Amino acid sequence: QVTGHLDDCTCDVETIDAFNNYKLFPRLNELLQSDYFRYYKVNLKKPCPFWNDNSHCGIRDCAVKPCPSDEVPDGIRSGSYKYSEEANNLAEECEEAKRLGAVDGSLSKETQQAVLQWTRHDDSSDSFCEADDIYSPDAEYVDLLLNPERYTGYKGPDAWKIWNSIYEENCFKPQNVKRPLTSGRGESFISLSGLVVTHFFSGVCVEKRAFYKLISGLHASINIHLSARYLLQDTWSEKKWGPNVTEFQQRFDEVITRGEGPRRLKNLYFLYLIELRALSKVLPFFERPGFQLYTGNKSHDAEMKNLLLEILHLAKSFPLHFDENSFFAGNKKEAVKLKEEFRLHFKNISKIMDCVGCFKCRLWGKLQTQGLGTALKILFSENLIEKIPESGPSYGFQLTRQEIVALFNAFGRL
Repeated sequence: QVTGHLDDCTCDVETIDAFNNYKLFPRLNELLQSDYFRYYKVNLKKPCPFWNDNSHCGIRDCAVKPCPSDEVPDGIRSGSYKYSEEANNLAEECEEAKRLGAVDGSLSKETQQAVLQWTRHDDSSDSFCEADDIYSPDAEYVDLLLNPERYTGYKGPDAWKIWNSIYEENCFKPQNVKRPLTSGRGESFISLSGLVVTHFFSGVCVEKRAFYKLISGLHASINIHLSARYLLQDTWSEKKWGPNVTEFQQRFDEVITRGEGPRRLKNLYFLYLIELRALSKVLPFFERPGFQLYTGNKSHDAEMKNLLLEILHLAKSFPLHFDENSFFAGNKKEAVKLKEEFRLHFKNISKIMDCVGCFKCRLWGKLQTQGLGTALKILFSENLIEKIPESGPSYGFQLTRQEIVALFNAFGRL
């Protein structure tokens, strides 16, 4: 079902598949294994700004909301050994979710030394747009290779609430179109019949349509990763992760999703095109001789910069790029207002990530929203990027190390 032409683009699924799978992804994957791109600084202890969060996110190893004591059967609370099978399952599920969702924060001594150097290097460079909490005592470097995006046991009402907030409060839509999530399945999608979506999109401008599709594409990406890296076997001798076809079908099968699944997957391709376009546009920033992927290892840094430029030139060579000139091209006053609305909606979504109860999900949620936010920043800064001088500081347009790491890792997820 996922084939052919993509709406609002001149591109098709097959062209993207061939370009990504055979040309771009093998190079990108190599880049993301390097020290510069595998370490991401993140504050996982920020409180949720939108509702009282009872999931004890501040506890380092707590992945999801602990089972409330009144839901734990008396036999367990009293310390009795007369556990019912149901009670045992409940306790085990809580423990499993805690374990799977915990973030491995271990860094080698060499890395800790490099981290100090990165900070000094960033301080001395012309960083103009700092991420809010990078200097917070709670912000820590995390090794992304030790914390892959996969199934964590995070599901149920808490996960449902996150996605519901994102779609209900932040996706431009007519007020009368409701998007109920299936509360029984934590990571499930919004359930919309194809008829409603078609009707909804017919009267919506290209920018608002694009915004919705970006969020839907991000949701699809996250759900694909947890289906592809599912905990299939968990015994004392080994843990086995792999594809869970049933989970994938629940989210994307055309019949089960009443026609929505293939559209969700097409939105993933749309998101890919947007981020690919941003990479093709930001080439002048990285091409400057003064820019380096600084880790302290000169020969390795030079090698990785060459690989980075190769990837960006490849992105630029893609024949059927998304044309962002269709964005905000109408009435000047209306366009400015819409662009600001677009920005605020997206900012709101990034704040919702601080309400995610599972630490590993929060890590990847924050990274991927920052990556998409950086891509949008690039697309909206084309005039500034064109004016970047070949040497010397780039005052008009700047990317921090955080934004660079998030941009490429988020694209790597897609």
